[in-house]
Amino acid sequence: MRYFQLLGYFIKVSAILFISSLQILLTMKSSWRVIGLMSGTSLDGLDAAYCGFTRNDDKWQYELLGTFFVPYPHELQKELQNIYHESARNLVHWNLELGKWYGKVVRDQVLQMKWQPDFIASHGQTIFHDPAKGYTTQIGDAMALHLAAGIPVIADFRHLDVLLGGQGAPLVPIGDKHLFSDYDFRLNIGGFANISFEKDGETIAYDISAANIIINDLACKLGKPYDHNGELGAKGILDPLLLNTLNQLDFYKAKPPKSLGYEWVENEVWPALSQSDLSLTDQLHTYYHHLAFQISNAILNQKDNGKLLITGGGAHNSFLVELIRYYSKNTRIILPDKNIIDYKEAIIFAFLGLLRWLGEPNTLSSATGASQDSSGGIIYNNIHPKK
Repeated sequence: MRYFQLLGYFIKVSAILFISSLQILLTMKSSWRVIGLMSGTSLDGLDAAYCGFTRNDDKWQYELLGTFFVPYPHELQKELQNIYHESARNLVHWNLELGKWYGKVVRDQVLQMKWQPDFIASHGQTIFHDPAKGYTTQIGDAMALHLAAGIPVIADFRHLDVLLGGQGAPLVPIGDKHLFSDYDFRLNIGGFANISFEKDGETIAYDISAANIIINDLACKLGKPYDHNGELGAKGILDPLLLNTLNQLDFYKAKPPKSLGYEWVENEVWPALSQSDLSLTDQLHTYYHHLAFQISNAILNQKDNGKLLITGGGAHNSFLVELIRYYSKNTRIILPDKNIIDYKEAIIFAFLGLLRWLGEPNTLSSATGASQDSSGGIIYNNIHPKK
């Protein structure tokens, strides 16, 4: 009996040493390959970016080696759209199912494309975000993802920053600082619009306003899944009263760092829109002007002739981009390659995962308002990779 106890102990210690040695070897490298996963508040599906990162003399470079997008299955998307109001039991169930789905999708792609990632960095799907009350919740069970994919996973990037008194957002500024430093401003227009820039030697970043989370919902009410090129909104008429009501929301008076969640949309934006007697088309048109105006304020309050990089789904919306150009005056607007537009956040989450793997800060207190910089994320590395 004692022989088997010793054998079991030896096997356990050997496994721990193997995993620890593997992690040490990965931290000693100068190049890494990482899959970044991003699921935005638009709830359309999973963005994935397979990235190569190298570091020379403390300067980071990246190469986008591959990308894919997989739309959420209809049942899963429907559940995610309603989960904000569902029971805790339902939340736990879909957290697990989403993690399994992520893992299967990634595993299928890795096998098909013969990718060789060191690990996966998964943002998850944000369900609750209320840092003032001390919590932020992203689902997509990371252990289930790890087991299904057979690849180490890093997830839960926001939680530590919130516990340190921060907003838990935005997290992309450190990626902007190291990977997209050629621009004065980096604007991402997804479910929410957020911006980052450097000021007095610090990286500043914050959420500006709700974006596609409003635009897509109004488009759906008009019978379309989204507003292609802003064509629906362009048909409307600007209502000065609604525009003023939206521009007077208290959030815009707050100083950075600040962040937004669905709670703000439900409690502040939708009531302002629904109280108007306008048609849906006029509401959408007016909201476009509101969003572009708030974006321009964020830019012009810092610099009137800066260089602005726009990414995210909103960069494909030509009506919105033209309104931003109109309100932002002399700002030089840069629309990059389509893959950068669509996958920049996934690229940056791959980078955040790498920094966490290396034990280096991946969250800037200057952007989130936390008491200190931190290295957020939990590492799941409990099984050997599948062959």
